[in-house]
Amino acid sequence: MTRQRIGLYPGTFDPVTKGHYDIIKRAAKLVDKLVVGVAVNVGKGPLFSMEERVEMVREEIGPLMPGATEFEVKPFSNLLMHFAMDLGAVMIIRGLRAVSDFEYEFQMVGMNARLNSEIETVFLMASDNHQFIASRLVKEIATLNGDINPFVSPRVAERVRVALQKQKDEA
Repeated sequence: MTRQRIGLYPGTFDPVTKGHYDIIKRAAKLVDKLVVGVAVNVGKGPLFSMEERVEMVREEIGPLMPGATEFEVKPFSNLLMHFAMDLGAVMIIRGLRAVSDFEYEFQMVGMNARLNSEIETVFLMASDNHQFIASRLVKEIATLNGDINPFVSPRVAERVRVALQKQKDEA
């Protein structure tokens, strides 16, 4: 019996964008099972709670669900390599948008390889129409009442609008 090839696509997904969705669709072609790992990453000051981000990702990848690849969305708060080992992942998938992403990711690959050289990191370049999309910029545009519909699904755009309104009301 062949071992199931499990891939891990980690991120904060705050919010999940069309760029994330594109990487998820493409990564699914490389593995038997794709786990989308939603990281705590409090340092980034998330707009959404962990539970909300997990739910959003599940909703967004729903249309991909019955297919050759099995999908799972799981939160994690430990070291990425420990999470990958717990899952039995053979690869970590990372999306790259620009040279600045590569510089950061290059350092991470080196550190991760020292922690476990058996888990490969695979980079997928962002598609042309998604290279500039970043969750941080989506939140900034939305905060300034700009249109984020080109960057996120209508469902996510509404969630962002509601979350920002809630923030304003609480301030």
